[in-house]
Amino acid sequence: MPLRDRLNTSLASFTAPFSVDVCLMLGTGLGDTLSQLQTLGIELVDTIAYEDIAAFPHSSVISHKGDLVFARAGSLTLCIFQGRFHLYEGWSALDTAFPIYLGHELGAHTLIVSNAAGALNPNFTVGGLMVIEDHLNFTGQNPLAGWQDESIGPLFPDMSQAYSKDYAGHATASASDAGIALHRGVYAGVLGPSLETSAERRWLRSAGGDAVGMSTVMEVIAAKQCGMDVLGISAITNVATGLADQPADSIEAVLAAAAEAAGKFATMLPGILARMNPQLTSRR
Repeated sequence: MPLRDRLNTSLASFTAPFSVDVCLMLGTGLGDTLSQLQTLGIELVDTIAYEDIAAFPHSSVISHKGDLVFARAGSLTLCIFQGRFHLYEGWSALDTAFPIYLGHELGAHTLIVSNAAGALNPNFTVGGLMVIEDHLNFTGQNPLAGWQDESIGPLFPDMSQAYSKDYAGHATASASDAGIALHRGVYAGVLGPSLETSAERRWLRSAGGDAVGMSTVMEVIAAKQCGMDVLGISAITNVATGLADQPADSIEAVLAAAAEAAGKFATMLPGILARMNPQLTSRR
């Protein structure tokens, strides 16, 4: 089904409570951020299960819920995707990016995308957060390959400024206000699902990566095609330096570190949204 037809099919299957300013994609272990956000003054307005949205993928990975949540943060409106889709699950690149296209159709001009990532940079702290300044696409895939629809956006979008420097500044200021240390760096996106070998991790570090994960890149490409501004945040969940002293990886440890980072992300988010507010409300 062509993307435009697929979007129309999805939109016809549910009723959004309002036009959206911000699209928020919650990554591994960050889905429970919503309960924390409610205590910080963000109002949850409506929830729609992915399975109730026509022509929409479904989430199948542990720690990924399958809900589209509508929320308010002051005068800003949000659509929040609890659960994403990964290439390693067998979804196409376009499938993994589909929520972003839907969020844009709902009105969003901004994407805040989060993920869990391993620390290639030896100076990073497990349980901490990294603002994504740029990314490296090592998946070998792209959601724009194989189709053209100028009603969505250009086939060759500019990716030289994939992540907003202004929004990165908002995140840094909000973290400082909350007393949270924040790393900054380059996210290396890989296919997965197996975790990287030590040699691969050392090579990714030499290529310029500071953190490595299995998501986000397809979504950001789609967002930039749609003309959206992007803030990316990685939860640092494990040491991935490829050095002799790195501990063995386990999904249990990754989820525990993601939960620790989720609390910090939730604490920062209201401040980030407040700083975004003037620019976003002017674009309505």
